[in-house]
Amino acid sequence: MEKKKRKRKKRTEFIIKRLHNYYGRTGFYMFVWESMKKAFFPIVLAVIALFIFNRYVYDINKGLETLTETFSSLGILITFFVSETILGLIPPEIFIAWTKKTTSPVFNLALLATLSYCGGLLSYFLGKMTLKIKSVKIYLEVKMAENLKNTKKWGGFLIIVGALLPLPFSVACLAAGMIKYPFKNVVLFGLFRFLRFTIYAWAIFQVVT
Repeated sequence: MEKKKRKRKKRTEFIIKRLHNYYGRTGFYMFVWESMKKAFFPIVLAVIALFIFNRYVYDINKGLETLTETFSSLGILITFFVSETILGLIPPEIFIAWTKKTTSPVFNLALLATLSYCGGLLSYFLGKMTLKIKSVKIYLEVKMAENLKNTKKWGGFLIIVGALLPLPFSVACLAAGMIKYPFKNVVLFGLFRFLRFTIYAWAIFQVVT
């Protein structure tokens, strides 16, 4: 029994080492580092700018209250879902701030995270469907050449990066669909999207009261 455990442990260590060497050789770590650097400062600047704007220019809380009173929750959620499905057109941070002004912030935040996650999964199938439309397929292959190349190389880890960092999650899922990456892996790795919303909500809720 002990011998089997040691054998299993060595095999696991071997696989991890091989993966580490592969991702290091193909530039994945550098890609993540560059993405994090690009994402970190804009996030910090955005939070600072939001704080300054809220304090000295315009009361964001009043603006969000007006948004809540003017538009129905259903309309806002539908708009968010469409955005998260079609290349992440609107920054999700706006919607996260909106949840703080609702009567059930935690519930609506969880709903947003779920819609974003489902929007990404839907993007995966849209990616598969584009393969059947020659003109669209050619257009996206040119427009998303870098994403497709990276998805082919790194697969699931790129889904995780798309789920966590301020990179359009739907783009990563769309590319995964276009290369026919296993859907079950997209479902699994995409769960990191919930972690992203939790972290961002914590930061944004410090500004929005």
